[in-house]
Amino acid sequence: MLVVCLDLEGVLMPEIWEAVADSFGIPELRRTTRDEPDYGKLMRYRLDILDERGITIDDIQKIIGEMEPLVGGKSFLDWLRANWQVLVLSDTFYGFGKPLMAMLDMPTLFCHDLIIDEDSRMITGWKIRMEDQKRETVQRLREMNFNTLAVGDSYNDTNMLKEAHFGILLNPPQNVAEEFPDFPVCTNYVDLKRLISEAALTLGE
Repeated sequence: MLVVCLDLEGVLMPEIWEAVADSFGIPELRRTTRDEPDYGKLMRYRLDILDERGITIDDIQKIIGEMEPLVGGKSFLDWLRANWQVLVLSDTFYGFGKPLMAMLDMPTLFCHDLIIDEDSRMITGWKIRMEDQKRETVQRLREMNFNTLAVGDSYNDTNMLKEAHFGILLNPPQNVAEEFPDFPVCTNYVDLKRLISEAALTLGE
């Protein structure tokens, strides 16, 4: 049995923080794990900016509700789910991700939690499900004798890709592609579907 593990942002949906940055005119919030691979450092940087600007979880959820899947992302996911088991493994948060899952017909999402001040509705912190949860999830799947394939686009996906039987980068920044040359690179869903199909055959699926 093959389980395909997908990152969310950059694979199926646009980057949430980039959408927030553009909506509020705060270019500093466009930084992602593509730019800062230390996730804790990146999140603290983001929340400090939100606090300075008085931006609440409700403000962000409104922006998220207006987002749409990447062009072709929904049909790609539909094709994938029709053929194999699929997990979405993301470093986003359920407070952000739930509206996006509804747009994608509710695939299973593993991610983290936000800490919200219920009076001010400010995001005061975050709670990690577990360290390196993408890699850990793929590792547990392998221990359960599943074949695994992973697709991501950035530094924070590379441990997941290494752990999987087969890993693919989709539209990664040049520096990530150069640093991890062992992973095939796709720039569109047509080529991604072909690579996944070939890998599945190789794995006996």
